[in-house]
Amino acid sequence: MWQGGDRCASFQRLKPAVSLTPELTNTQLIFRLLGLTWRYRWGCLKVLVTQFGLLGTGIATVWLTGLSIDTLRYAVDALARPPQWPALLTPPADWTAMQTITALAASVFGLALVRLQLGYLNGVWFGELLQGRLVVDLRTQCYDKLQRLEFRFFDTNSSSSLINRVGGDVQNLRLFVDGVLFQVVTLAASLAAFLGYMLAVHVRLTLACLATTPLVWAASAAFSRSVRPSYKNASDLFDALVQRLAESVRGIRVIKAFAREAAEKERFAKANDTVREVQHAIFKSVTTFVPFIIFLSQANIIILLGYGGWLAIRGEIGIGTGLVGFAAILQQFSGQIAGIGNIANSMQQCLRASQRVFEVLDAPLLIESPLTPKRLGKVQGGVCLENVSFVHVGHIVLQDVSLAALPGECIAIVGATGSGKSALLSLIPRFYDPSAGRVLLDGVDVRELDLVELRRSVGLVFQDNFLFSTTVAENIAFGHPDATEAQIEKAARIASAHDFIIALPQGYHTVLGEAGVGLSGGQKQRLAIARALLLEPAILLLDDPTAAVDPETEHEIADAMEAAMEGRTTIIVAHRPAMLKRASRIYVLERGRLVQQGSHAELLEVPGYYQTSAKMQGLDVPEAVLP
Repeated sequence: MWQGGDRCASFQRLKPAVSLTPELTNTQLIFRLLGLTWRYRWGCLKVLVTQFGLLGTGIATVWLTGLSIDTLRYAVDALARPPQWPALLTPPADWTAMQTITALAASVFGLALVRLQLGYLNGVWFGELLQGRLVVDLRTQCYDKLQRLEFRFFDTNSSSSLINRVGGDVQNLRLFVDGVLFQVVTLAASLAAFLGYMLAVHVRLTLACLATTPLVWAASAAFSRSVRPSYKNASDLFDALVQRLAESVRGIRVIKAFAREAAEKERFAKANDTVREVQHAIFKSVTTFVPFIIFLSQANIIILLGYGGWLAIRGEIGIGTGLVGFAAILQQFSGQIAGIGNIANSMQQCLRASQRVFEVLDAPLLIESPLTPKRLGKVQGGVCLENVSFVHVGHIVLQDVSLAALPGECIAIVGATGSGKSALLSLIPRFYDPSAGRVLLDGVDVRELDLVELRRSVGLVFQDNFLFSTTVAENIAFGHPDATEAQIEKAARIASAHDFIIALPQGYHTVLGEAGVGLSGGQKQRLAIARALLLEPAILLLDDPTAAVDPETEHEIADAMEAAMEGRTTIIVAHRPAMLKRASRIYVLERGRLVQQGSHAELLEVPGYYQTSAKMQGLDVPEAVLP
């Protein structure tokens, strides 16, 4: 059945390995972040309204306080500069100074109450926007995208990196909203309002006090450029640290078996120290830059006290609304300018985080259902590979492979480690697509079928099956959550799992530990078989399910699989003769090429990998073919 074909032509059709999404420029990232913020524009608008309200009431409070000082000074010294009242707010002519002061004090108190309410609303709406919506939605989108991405993406990205992206990077990305966008908008509005107040008091004094502002902007730009590489390095090193931790937890039995606790502790400490050193360098830069910006902004106060004091003595500005009010506004102005350092720092954090988050969200979906999928109706289970080649991460895994399994037939795939057996099985449910050739189900290219329908027609049992930290019943019903107890028990009985399940403390309702800890390898495999059978698939793929179990357990699993295979098209990857004898036809792979095919008896008579493997396992090989 195997056809060689023109291999040279086949290689010309091979597709390149999948690469990560191209890195976005800072400008592209900023526009993406602005687009993301626009989706939450009404929430942002509410927060900004409260912040503008706080800004306006703050300036009004400063002005009223200054006016009170001028009123008191004029009441004490009639030769002093009279308070400058706006035309619409001039108090009645018959009011005494005490009445005016009382009215001003009441106004300041009223503004304080307004600020109290605005501050409360700002905090509530701020938390609702960021932690209640934006962060939650982004994490959900990232998780949803990860569920839909094909195996190639996970093959080229470590689990620690993906966990950090969904967790820490999404949290840092929201810094664009609260640490950059809101701060910039508030900064611009504040500077405009403060500048307007100061210019209204005295133009030359304002220009003198703001002489250091251009230097602040230049220093901020230089700081941003200098720390950008450090933030990238820090995130990469933290990924490596998390990966080291995860591997140590998963491999704790191996570590203890070889008494490597001290060595692993040292390796983790070194990785942790490396992260600390990079973050310390960033912290050092920030703690140098921010105080420098504060110093520049506070230097304006010196100018105010000197030049502004001279103007007050000359009577060009008042003491309250002039010198005192100007000082209060300038302090707030300087505080906003000093915030540029924090904005620059937040910008670098969110740019790096957004780059990593958008790499996930922008990753192409290479394996999807077609827009108008073909419908098979009742799946018969015929599987055929036509001249299939497969390239993965730059390596040729399969080369021009052709084979077929008729409905209800059992075939086996054998070969040395790395010959492409598991990769071949992964092409059938479209975990990957072939680089060349076709995979057919009942005569239809699997790329033309609905992906969910295809995968629900295929049951898989891997060599090392993963079990979730939930009940036995929920593990079996993972692919069919609505299954009844009777259906779950039926699948467990077929998989020879019912007897050991009912012996567990709570039977089918026993909660398993992480990854099924506490169960034997054979018990895990039988649960996996039950999980695969619950969907009653037309095709059963068994990827060497007895490779890591003892002979007695192998016998138990083999009996379970015997019942599971009945009436189904079955493709087995195996090494042991007990499994291979069940196949009507065996295909032998060598370095991705199909080199032999035939029944168990036929292949024993032909020199090659199968015969050699059989002799190594102690099988009797016909004397006629012995050297």
